[in-house]
Amino acid sequence: MPMRSVVRHPEAVIFDLDGTLIDTAAEFVLVVQQLRRAHGLPPLPESTVHKSISGGSAAMVAAALGSEPGHPDHEDLRSEFLRLYEQVLGSAARPYPGLHSLIKQLADAGIAWGVVTNKFRRFAEPLIERMDFRPVIGSLVTPCDVAQPKPHPESILLACKQLEAEPRRSIYVGDHQRDIDAGRAAGCFTIAAAYGYIEKGDNPSRWQADAIAHSSNELANMIMRMTE
Repeated sequence: MPMRSVVRHPEAVIFDLDGTLIDTAAEFVLVVQQLRRAHGLPPLPESTVHKSISGGSAAMVAAALGSEPGHPDHEDLRSEFLRLYEQVLGSAARPYPGLHSLIKQLADAGIAWGVVTNKFRRFAEPLIERMDFRPVIGSLVTPCDVAQPKPHPESILLACKQLEAEPRRSIYVGDHQRDIDAGRAAGCFTIAAAYGYIEKGDNPSRWQADAIAHSSNELANMIMRMTE
């Protein structure tokens, strides 16, 4: 698929959640260390936890306890991880710098915003509410809402529909290859959030995104230039 030209005056901007719109790493580090402590293990380096976040709870449980998906105890340990996470949800997470202001600027320009995430709704919805974005989110699409989550484009196409925006007039931002694959397949202009939770050995320059933002402030400036 060829690279897209820059979208001028987009109808919608849609974000991935963890590692793109909100920095949730501190909460995941806390939960991983609690889980290891409960199983008699010493703390992990924070950098090790950061590199597993994009893989979701399954990857973080594997990093914490070495229990890979398919191991007999993996699902029980994953449930334990999620229970611990629910207790700290929103306590240390913060929107990335510049993105609170970006949401307001988008609204002032008449541009809708939403989130498409592979995080379950039971976690995504209260997390976004606790970040107090204004105006409130126009569309939140999670794996609970679609038959095929990212990297399939279904979730992004649903968000565009809910935001009454054409995909080709929309921007999708994410910090993983699956985000860019989903956005491109949907027909959106894609931006790689290179400041996010990049897995070890990965390189956002290889994702074939239409643009790369190396910081959240750069992302905000990049998007606002498209509205001029």
